[in-house]
Order: sequence, then C-alpha cells, then structure tokens
Amino acid sequence: MFKNTKAFSGFSVNDIEEAKRFYGKTLGLEVSESHGLLTLHIAGGTDILIYPKPNHTPATFTILNFPADNVEDAVEELTSRGVRFEIYNEDELKTDEKGIFRGEGPKIAWFKDPAGNILSVLEEK
Repeated sequence: MFKNTKAFSGFSVNDIEEAKRFYGKTLGLEVSESHGLLTLHIAGGTDILIYPKPNHTPATFTILNFPADNVEDAVEELTSRGVRFEIYNEDELKTDEKGIFRGEGPKIAWFKDPAGNILSVLEEK
C-alpha cells in the first residue's frame, strides 16, 4: 500500500517561532512555514514536519541525528552558537566535559532544542 509513498517524520514543539529561529538560524537548516507548521528541508530531499502542541512534552529519546565529519568541530561550532550539550554520567553512558560520548560506537554528543526535544551530532566514519 505505501511502497511508493514518500513518508516523513514529525515532532511537536511548544513554540513554533522559537523552533523556527533555532532550526533555521542556530542550526542553519532550511526551514519553511505554512499554515502554522514548520518543515525542515534536510539534505537528500528529506522533509521533517514540526507542529505546535500546547501540551507538548519533550521526547525522552533522540528525535534527530545530524552526521558530522568531526564531532569535536561540530560541538565547538554549535557551542559558539549558544547550543548547550548534555553531560551524562551513568553506568553505560558517560560523556566528557564537552558532552561527547567516546565509548563503543560512533562519537556522539546530545543537545536539546528549545522545546526540550533531544537531538544529536554524531561522527560518521
């Protein structure tokens, strides 16, 4: 039934204008707005819908992952733009002082959008 349908993902925020500034200006993504909804236009032709939800509850899992050639450089650049990275100190999940996880798997660092949704930047190698 959906074999030839281009599916897309979406998530909620509590403030569309704040989300538009964050995703468009801070992260530098192409963002369009229509009928009170935002669309993130991601490289490769993928679109992601952002919709307002008055009783929004932030996702407790990573909703978007941004691949980077070098996580350290990406963290430094995003930090200079005001992004604050999460610091984890749990048994299975420990990040360094910059918020970078260097355990098994790719180097990865998590941060939140203004609505509290979890995003990441991870090293592709």
